[in-house]
Amino acid sequence: MTFLAKPKLHHPSAPTNALGLTRRDYEGAISTLCAGCGHDSISAAIIHAVYELGLPPHRIAKLSGIGCSSKTPTYFLGTAHGFNSVHGRMPSVLTGANLANRDLIYLGVSGDGDSASIGLGQFAHAMRRGVNMVYIVENNGVYGLTKGQFSATSDRGSKNKKGGENVDSAIDLAAMAMQIGATFVGRSFSGDKAQLVPLIKAALNHKGAAFIDCISPCVQFNNHVGSTKSFDYVREHNEAVNMLDFLPDRREITADYAPGTVEVVKQHDGSLLKLRKIHQEYDPHDRVSALGYLQQHTAAGEIVTGLLYVDPDAQDLHDHMQTVSTPLNALDDAALIPGSAALAKLNAALR
Repeated sequence: MTFLAKPKLHHPSAPTNALGLTRRDYEGAISTLCAGCGHDSISAAIIHAVYELGLPPHRIAKLSGIGCSSKTPTYFLGTAHGFNSVHGRMPSVLTGANLANRDLIYLGVSGDGDSASIGLGQFAHAMRRGVNMVYIVENNGVYGLTKGQFSATSDRGSKNKKGGENVDSAIDLAAMAMQIGATFVGRSFSGDKAQLVPLIKAALNHKGAAFIDCISPCVQFNNHVGSTKSFDYVREHNEAVNMLDFLPDRREITADYAPGTVEVVKQHDGSLLKLRKIHQEYDPHDRVSALGYLQQHTAAGEIVTGLLYVDPDAQDLHDHMQTVSTPLNALDDAALIPGSAALAKLNAALR
């Protein structure tokens, strides 16, 4: 497959971030997806988020599986590490990479077919193990590469482009992630940049398994009347539970401090999530009530978006396994081969 590279030159007065990099430095190849595809909007949001955070591209590892969504890492962060795995196997490959080198920032990009069908088990285990990653599912409810079949996230009663009706129940990946142990769960819409960008920024600074379910309409096969993943349907049925701002450091927070409307969540690295409550009864720290809220509004045909759940004191897979702080791929022979005395001590402890 041939990819079209963008020109490396940019205007000398283009804005730069704290690293002196322009937004162009975070881009990739020219997209070959359909014009208007929601996935390209998600790629743009990732570029925007990483640029504003001032993350060095060489410290990011982007991984994907198979599908339209899994092509998108080619279109952002062209100088980052990248690995395109086989269908549904991105989470296990990312888990292995994370165990070997904990110093990288891991971004997994997948689709509803890649994660909710063949890769459902892989998705579940990455979430429950607390792999320190951002897991983005570009969810269009359809198999675009194979001409429009329903996917496992298609809502029961929704219709495909030819008028056929889906009779199977939908898998709600956000609810599943919340239930099985993800410590940061959000949902957004590819057409809502104001919500999606700070959500990605917050997820990148979260320690543990961070999951974002992003509704991303397929302009070719799933953007018609009768689809519950179309642009019009999502805009008309979007139920945002909060507005999110992300502050990477401890700068003074300025906001409308009317009683009960603003909540600040401090993450492990000192970054701050500022939530402006739209629904006063919604608590993003309560996993059980968040699940109930999600199911209640899903039954009413509404798509709940925003920061659904966050645990600011979360641990990750390395904490659970008590691995050393040095990345495993950087350990020298002295650490890897401690000698016969250490082996004898270990064997004695197992008797």
